[in-house]
Amino acid sequence: MPYTQEEGGRLNNFAAEPKMYVAEPPSKKEQRNYIIAGAAALALVSGVIFIAFSIS
Repeated sequence: MPYTQEEGGRLNNFAAEPKMYVAEPPSKKEQRNYIIAGAAALALVSGVIFIAFSIS
């Protein structure tokens, strides 16, 4: 584990850093799946709000 030592003799421990990587943009299929999931989530939330207002 990497650490540094201060003037007073105290040690500062640092967490191990993960490897960095470049994120890739989503493919057309992934973009379509995100849109479908967003529409389904919007329909679910709208339905729950509609049911809540209709009950009260």
